[in-house]
Amino acid sequence: MSFESLGLSAPVLQAVADKGYTTPTPIQEKAIPIVLMGRDVLGCAQTGTGKTASFVLPMIDILSQGRAKARMPRTLILEPTRELAAQVAENFETYGKYNKLNMALLIGGVSFPDQERALERGVDVLIATPGRLLDHFERGGILLNDVKILVIDEADRMLDMGFIPDVERIVATLPTLRQTLFFSATMPPEIKRLADRFLSNPKEVTVSPPASASNTIVQGMIVVPEDDKRDALLALIKSQEVKNAIVFCNRKRDVATLHTTLKKHGINAGALHGDMSQPARTETLEKFKAGDIQILVASDVAARGLDVQDMSHVFNYDVPFSPEDYVHRIGRTGRAGKIGHSFTLAAPFEGGLIEAIEKLIGTTIPRIEIPGLDVLQLEAGDGRRRGRGGRGGRPGRSSGGASSDKPRGPRREPREPREPREHREPRPEVSAEPQAAAAEAPREASHEPQPARESQPARESQPERAPRERRPERAPREHAPREPRAERSAQPPRERQPERHSERRPERSAERSHERRSEPRRDRDDGGPAPKGLGDHVPAFLARQPR
Repeated sequence: MSFESLGLSAPVLQAVADKGYTTPTPIQEKAIPIVLMGRDVLGCAQTGTGKTASFVLPMIDILSQGRAKARMPRTLILEPTRELAAQVAENFETYGKYNKLNMALLIGGVSFPDQERALERGVDVLIATPGRLLDHFERGGILLNDVKILVIDEADRMLDMGFIPDVERIVATLPTLRQTLFFSATMPPEIKRLADRFLSNPKEVTVSPPASASNTIVQGMIVVPEDDKRDALLALIKSQEVKNAIVFCNRKRDVATLHTTLKKHGINAGALHGDMSQPARTETLEKFKAGDIQILVASDVAARGLDVQDMSHVFNYDVPFSPEDYVHRIGRTGRAGKIGHSFTLAAPFEGGLIEAIEKLIGTTIPRIEIPGLDVLQLEAGDGRRRGRGGRGGRPGRSSGGASSDKPRGPRREPREPREPREHREPRPEVSAEPQAAAAEAPREASHEPQPARESQPARESQPERAPRERRPERAPREHAPREPRAERSAQPPRERQPERHSERRPERSAERSHERRSEPRRDRDDGGPAPKGLGDHVPAFLARQPR
C-alpha cells in the first residue's frame, strides 16, 4: 500500500515524497484513514513505528481549511517532555511546508513573551507540555474553547512522570464535541481507564504486542560488578563499530560522572539530563543529530521522541527500574527497518529488574562475555544499589547485612561476667581539712591490681611573698558648720495626730439619708430660717388685687 491510497492531499503527499518515504508503516496505514473520518483513535504501538506521522499527516489535511483566531488554537497536542514536543514540531514543519499553518510550541525554558506573541497571531497547531500550558491558561493568555482536535501522545510516559492530574485539568476546559487521538507505547490498566474517560466510541489500533522489542534490534547483556561497569563500557565501545550511540543512566549525577570519564579517554561525548537549561539541551541534541557528538550520555529524558537517523547502538549503563523504559530505550536504534544493537550492563543484584524485563518482552536477553572481566551470575532482589557508598555487587563485599567471602580476623572471646560489687558504706561527710590531708587518705582497693605509679619529684617551693605595706590612713576632712538661713522662721513642732483606725465606718441608714434629702437647702452665708415659696421677692403681677 502507498500513501496515495490513504486519502491524503497532494501537498502532503509531495512533502512525504520529498522526505523519501514511499510506503506507510502498519500503524500509519491503519490510523490515517480513521483520523480523516473524524473518529477517536486509541493507538498502541511500540516506539520507532512512525506513530507520530500517523496523526501529523491527517491533521495537516484537516487544518488546511479554516482560520485560527487570536489566543484560540484549533488543535492541541500534549507531550510529556520538551524533546518530544520539539520532535513533533519538526514533523509539522517538514510535512506541512506546502500548507500555510501557524504553529506554536509551549515548553519550559523559553521566555513567556515570545510564546505570548505567537499565540496573539493565531495558532492552528499548539504543541505543549502540560505544565507550561497551564501556566499560560492561568495567566489568561490562552483560550481552549475552540479546540477541535486533541492529541495525547506518550500517555504511559505522562503517567510515569505524574502529569495525569494536569492532563485531566486541561481536558476539563476543552469543548465536549471534539476529536481525541490517544497514543501510547504500552497499555497498562491505568492508561486504559484514562482512555475510556477521554475518548468517545474510539477505534482501537494495535499493530504489535504492547511493550515488545523490535526484531531489528540485536540485544545483549553483560553481568559485571558495579565498579567494573565503566571498564566494560569502554571495552564495548572499542570493540563495536559505533557510529553514534546513547548511553542511558538512571541518575543525573551518574550522567555527569560518566560523561567526564568518557572525555578523559578521548571519546567525543556529550551529556543530556533534566537539570540542563533548555538552550543547552537543544544545542546538545542538534550537535548529536548533526554528528558533532558521537556518544550521548543521557537520562530517560531522551528515551522518548528522540529520532536520530541511523543510530547504531544503545548502551544501558544502568538497568531501568521500569520494564517499559527498557523498551523505549532500545527503541532509539533499529528504526525504519534498519539493524541496531543494544547492550545492557547489569550488576548481580539487579537480577530482579532483568527478570521483569524478560517477562515483559517475552524473550531472554542473550548473555555475552568481555575478555578480561569476570563473568558473574544474577541474584534475586529488587535491583536497588546496596552498601553505604551506593555501590554494590563486587564479590567480597558485604551488602545489605549479608555475610561476605572476605576472611576476617579471630573474634574476641566473650568477657567473663564480673563479680557483684560489695556493699559500700556511705561516704563520710567532707571535713574542712586541707586538701593535702585528704590526698593522703587511703583509697579503696579495686578488684584488679593496678601498677604503682612512679614517684614524681616534689615541686620546688616558691618563696613566700612579702606582705604589702599598709597604706596610711587619711585624716578626716574638717567641715565648717553651716549657718542657719535667715529666711527660715522657727516653726512650732507639729502635733502628733492620732492613729487612724482601720475599722470601717458604719453604713448610713436609709431613713437618715431620706431625712437629709427632704430637708430644704440653705445658703451657707445665711443663718436664718430657710425661705419658703418665692422668698422675699414677689412679682408685681401677683401682688395686684383681684377685681
